[in-house]
Amino acid sequence: MGPRISQPEPGLICTEWGVDMNQRIMRTVGVGTLAAVALVAGASVPIGAGASTAPVALTGAGSTFDAPFFNVAFARYHQANPLVSVGYSAVGSGAGIKRFSGKLVNFGATDAPMTPGQQAAALGGTSVQVPVALGAEVVVFNLDAPTALRLNLTGPVVARIFLGQIANWRDPAIAALNPKVDLPDEEINVVHRSDSSGTTYIFSNYLASVDSAWASKVGIGKTLAWPVGVGAQGNPGVATAVAQTPYSIGYVERSYSSGPLLDFAAIRNRAGHYSVPYAASIAAAAAQKPNISATNFSIVNEPGSNSYPICGYSWALVYVHQPDQNTGMALVNLIEWVTHVGQSYAAPIGYVALPKNIQALARSTLDKVVGPSGVPLLN
Repeated sequence: MGPRISQPEPGLICTEWGVDMNQRIMRTVGVGTLAAVALVAGASVPIGAGASTAPVALTGAGSTFDAPFFNVAFARYHQANPLVSVGYSAVGSGAGIKRFSGKLVNFGATDAPMTPGQQAAALGGTSVQVPVALGAEVVVFNLDAPTALRLNLTGPVVARIFLGQIANWRDPAIAALNPKVDLPDEEINVVHRSDSSGTTYIFSNYLASVDSAWASKVGIGKTLAWPVGVGAQGNPGVATAVAQTPYSIGYVERSYSSGPLLDFAAIRNRAGHYSVPYAASIAAAAAQKPNISATNFSIVNEPGSNSYPICGYSWALVYVHQPDQNTGMALVNLIEWVTHVGQSYAAPIGYVALPKNIQALARSTLDKVVGPSGVPLLN
């Protein structure tokens, strides 16, 4: 077991998972990366321009994809800006959109941006969606093996597993991709998300892009009519279920494979190369589509020999018209910091820093947010 932080970080409130921040960091980033996080945590964090001059308690809810990054970044921001505390509930993208739309939180987070209809129905009026994180999803599995394994899988094979068409680990389709692996003659136990999930959106978007049967029978969405398998709540729930269930398979944001030390597959990309989600392969995929927006955001199955095929951005949801000057200013300065300085905390826990042009998009988007007088809040 690696070193454990002695006290929960100040300024971070997260009761949805039923564990404190220390436990959650150990679970999500794992022993291998915790030392790197500790080194980053010791670095000085510059206080941003426009730092709050009165205490502000900000609340957010949504994506579990973002939670490991937010846990570290929000704590570091509070360390530099003690008057601003941030409480984030990792309840899944769908629930986060509901809480944001109902004005129950100051900001939301989702891996699948709100649709125009969802934005129109939100009680707080016009909203903007700000790219805040870049990461990847891994196909994790548990073959009950004594040592670590690396399987090769293709998108169509993964789709057939989650469709229930491949039901045994020794199926010829899996065996042909892994001739040197002694696959067990066991039924595949599929684990998927039970909640409304942006992680599911990215995963299903990828499968639909590579398999026509998946596209026609299941499709793309945050919630799906799953043909097979059992559901689990959030990325932590799926990671735990796979870790505890022999011969299982699931999908999680990359950071969550480190906590229970789950094996994950190399996925064949469009160029025909087997790719794993390292920083370089995630960045390579994002580079294939440098210009994104909240209506054109998918970066799954991108071309390029180095691209990992199951990548995605996550987005913060912010109302354009902030009714309170101090709270609104604290919010936009927090999100601006997270999308710029705060990106230095992304790499040690499995994410990739936002490309410079996406950081510029985040800044220009936040420029639209105004206070009660109609004046932009970002300094």
